[in-house]
Amino acid sequence: MSARNYKNEYEKYGKTEAAKKYRAELNKYNRDKGTYGNGDDLDAAHSGSRIRGFIRKALNRANNRPKKRNSK
Repeated sequence: MSARNYKNEYEKYGKTEAAKKYRAELNKYNRDKGTYGNGDDLDAAHSGSRIRGFIRKALNRANNRPKKRNSK
């Protein structure tokens, strides 16, 4: 069994139409609210599939990780 190439998988996902649409939606929301590229370290936060406002980018990105990790 070969090891997974996570970098390759991530690059492949980023090229999909779904990922492009998702990024475009978030960028548009940030631009409309005036926070895109201003260095305030905020990201659009999600609750389910809806954008709910802004939280610190480090916290927002940490929320997307699994709560538990298997150690084998």
